[in-house]
Amino acid sequence: MKYEKTCLTIDDTKELAQKFSKLVTNGCFVNLYGEIGAGKTAFVKLVADALEIKEKVTSPSFVILNEYHSGVIPVYHFDLYRLENEGVKTILDELREYSEGKKLTFVEWAEFSQNEIPFRHLKINVTYNDDDSRLYTFESNEPYGDAIIEGLING
Repeated sequence: MKYEKTCLTIDDTKELAQKFSKLVTNGCFVNLYGEIGAGKTAFVKLVADALEIKEKVTSPSFVILNEYHSGVIPVYHFDLYRLENEGVKTILDELREYSEGKKLTFVEWAEFSQNEIPFRHLKINVTYNDDDSRLYTFESNEPYGDAIIEGLING
C-alpha cells in the first residue's frame, strides 16, 4: 500500500505528523529516505512534539542514536549515514531489538543498511520540491504498515 501527501507549509507537515503520531502509539519501526535537507529530521521532531516528547530532538548524525523517553511512547532515532556496510552489520541486532514492542523507532538513511533490515517496517520517503514543498510517500507491503497508511488516508 502507498500513500502520498504534499505538504506546502510547515503547518501542513505538522498536521501530517500529528495524524501519524496518533496511529503509532502502539509502536512502529520507520525507515526514512530522502536527500540531505529534505526534511527527515524535521518530520521526526514534529512527530516527537505530537507525542509530547519534552527533550530537544536533534539529528543523530554524529552519535548514531538519540533516545527520548518523556512522551506517550519512547522514541528512538537512528542515523545510518556515517556507518559503512560493516558498521551497519554491528548494530543489526540492536535495530531488531528496537523494532519490537511499544516504541517508535525512526531510521534515517535506511538505504545504507543495504537491505539488511528484513523485519517489518514502514517506509517514508521525503522529497524536497523546487517550490519548497515536501512530498511524503508512505509505503508498506504488509498489514503492519498498511493499517497506518489506511489511517492516514481515512483520518
